[in-house]
Amino acid sequence: MVYHIAVAVPISMAKPSIFRSQQSMASDLSPDSTIYRPDGNSRRRDLVFVVNPRVLKLEPNGCADAEFCFMDYGARGANGRTGKEWKKLLPYLRSRLGGECNICESLTSGPCHAIDITREAIREGADAVIAVGGDGTLHEVVNGFFWAGKHVINHDQKAAPSTALGVNYPLGTGSDFFRTLGWKNDSHDAIERIAKGLRSWVDVGVISGESGGSHYFINVADVHLSAKAGYYASRYKRFGNLCYVIGALQAFIGHQNQDLRIKIDDGEWEIYPQVTALCIGNAKFFGGGMKITPNADPRSGSFEVVILQDFKCLGSLELKVVSLK
Repeated sequence: MVYHIAVAVPISMAKPSIFRSQQSMASDLSPDSTIYRPDGNSRRRDLVFVVNPRVLKLEPNGCADAEFCFMDYGARGANGRTGKEWKKLLPYLRSRLGGECNICESLTSGPCHAIDITREAIREGADAVIAVGGDGTLHEVVNGFFWAGKHVINHDQKAAPSTALGVNYPLGTGSDFFRTLGWKNDSHDAIERIAKGLRSWVDVGVISGESGGSHYFINVADVHLSAKAGYYASRYKRFGNLCYVIGALQAFIGHQNQDLRIKIDDGEWEIYPQVTALCIGNAKFFGGGMKITPNADPRSGSFEVVILQDFKCLGSLELKVVSLK
């Protein structure tokens, strides 16, 4: 089943942006199935680890400035900590998985490079592409699985895509998608999950803007104040999770609520006055552990939508929650 959320911002905008949740759970596939079993009869599998070793400036997606933008909330590079921690982990990773897998280490060099690395790995037939870092690195890897609105596929395979997404080594500032899955924030545990070779379907959200292009998100996409806070937070990664607090405070400066027209699925357009933020949750957390969409489940085929209205610095904040089931 496919759910749609159309958002027009501001009210006068002619072409809305579309948030779409695509349910890919196959009825004959259990929630967890085996990618491979490391035994003597299994061929060596190709695993590509996409590592963001440095700090990248986070740009708003699909907009010219930070005043009103859509963002999949994610961390970038953890102020360089990801690269340092990865170097420590690599010897253990090779000793644990090197007997059954070919391990390819790909370091990103700038914004969107992880997208290109992922697409190339899929086309060359990688069995899994694994994001090493935080939610920002994972976000780029997810977008690398798609091109021109379609799945990227192996050059030698004309049917359905076969490369798995590896979710992700928790080495970023936030690692919020990890929290939704209930996994411990421990890289050695992540290696053990890869060694067991388990996988499950997850939903991916799609944002279609007026330019006609598509952008994908796996965690939380948000509009207005929270998106600005994420944009500013990316400048302060050196402070760890405190960067989200600093980013939020900076976003409050000069903030003005906006009236939005919102349509969900086949419903009517409704005007929501004085919207502070709109959050579309495929998962539960953003901003370094804030549980903004607590009922969201990335394997449910639905979004949870949270609309924050009428924020005033010394006043109240109205909260509306819409769960699409």
